[in-house]
Amino acid sequence: MINQLKLQQLIKLLDLTRLTDDDHAAAMDLWLLQQASAPLSPAAFCVYPQFLEQTQLFIKQQAWPAKRATVVNFPAGDAAVDVVVSEIHSALALGADEIDCVLPYRQLLTGHSEQVRQFLAQVRLACGNSCLKVIIESGELITPQQIIRATELVIESGADFVKSSTGKVPIGITLEAARNMLTVIAAAGRPVGFKASGGVRTVAQALELVSLYEQITGKLAQPELMRIGASTLFGEINQLLLASKA
Repeated sequence: MINQLKLQQLIKLLDLTRLTDDDHAAAMDLWLLQQASAPLSPAAFCVYPQFLEQTQLFIKQQAWPAKRATVVNFPAGDAAVDVVVSEIHSALALGADEIDCVLPYRQLLTGHSEQVRQFLAQVRLACGNSCLKVIIESGELITPQQIIRATELVIESGADFVKSSTGKVPIGITLEAARNMLTVIAAAGRPVGFKASGGVRTVAQALELVSLYEQITGKLAQPELMRIGASTLFGEINQLLLASKA
């Protein structure tokens, strides 16, 4: 049995995510209600911008310290930068604490690194002091070198986190991609966060990613510098915690 401390640590790293195509107010109410019996708070709730206020009300009712995260340039990563900047400003006005922005990874694939760099600079500026996580869509990058280059560009931009995947493409996070991202992050000259997302469905998989993070960075996984994006793990972990106390 997994010990309680590891499970409690894992809860604190979760960005509990609802970014499904059938999102609407009634579904959100039901989804949030399902989380209400959980004894511990995740790091953040990641929802579409239109649900930020609804989510904040729920967080206040639970008296949880969870942040509100939302997505921009999502999921395709191909919007014009002025559109993305407008999305960021709107999300922040709606109360977002954290912005998860998709990298224009197709530009990177076609060799337009400078355009990617300029995009990231404007996104960082638009976010101000708010937490910025940049999604590199690692499953669409063809080689390890492209994953490494994407991670380097995100770090150079001043983003707070490098995030693996939108969860909307066939390949999400893999251990190989995580290892490449973390190796670059560990060598950065400043603290940079890592968010594993896209297909993290089991506690064992999440713990393996935590172990890899700690092994490569030499740091204890804490929500300030590591997150795991998942839609179902929160309930499963809380059930395991309750079972371990029985």
